[in-house]
Amino acid sequence: MKVSIVMPIYNEAELLEAVLQRVRAVPFDKEIILVDDGSTDGTRSIIVREARKPDTRAVLCDHNRGKGAAIRAGLAQATGDIVVIQDADMEYDPAQLPALIEPIARGEARAVFGSRFRGAIYNMRLANRVANHLLAWFVRLVYFHPLSDEATAYKAFDRRLLERLDLRCERFEFCPEATAKTIRAGERIVETPITYYARTWEEGKKIKFRDFIVALWTLLRYRFWRPKD
Repeated sequence: MKVSIVMPIYNEAELLEAVLQRVRAVPFDKEIILVDDGSTDGTRSIIVREARKPDTRAVLCDHNRGKGAAIRAGLAQATGDIVVIQDADMEYDPAQLPALIEPIARGEARAVFGSRFRGAIYNMRLANRVANHLLAWFVRLVYFHPLSDEATAYKAFDRRLLERLDLRCERFEFCPEATAKTIRAGERIVETPITYYARTWEEGKKIKFRDFIVALWTLLRYRFWRPKD
């Protein structure tokens, strides 16, 4: 099976090449879709150079719109059987990707989330831990679906499922929108343990408290959404 690895990227010049080296080392058939979300720190020139390498393509956005918009731009170019979202930093190690896609490759699931809380977490602030636990609790409360880590950035999908979800996200609400619509589409989300190394604000962490509020609202907003036939 072919895997499309979509990478939304904004101002990651320092780490991007190292992440790509690890992504390319993962032993499965893949295409890498690099989406520059209007970077201003030299990231775009790295993306253009990396896109010349095998099985790699670039999507260059004119200005910064947000992570969700960048993911959607990348998804529009995906041709693989499975789609994975890979952040362009070192918080999520690409060596974990085979385990993430395995349930889909075996036909046991169509959506797999890498759960940090079933694996190992390093350096996550207490406030972020609490926010993540609250989001998972909210999914269990509102959607009656067992989930330990709703906000994980490591998500893998059968591409045909993603096409049914009609995603509208612009910023960090990709995670709650994808979660809500996957459950509403009648799919069971399988979780697999992963290891997570949190970045600090000084190291480039971009998510803020307002994004937690937006995530809660997004989960509530799509509670009665129905997929396209």
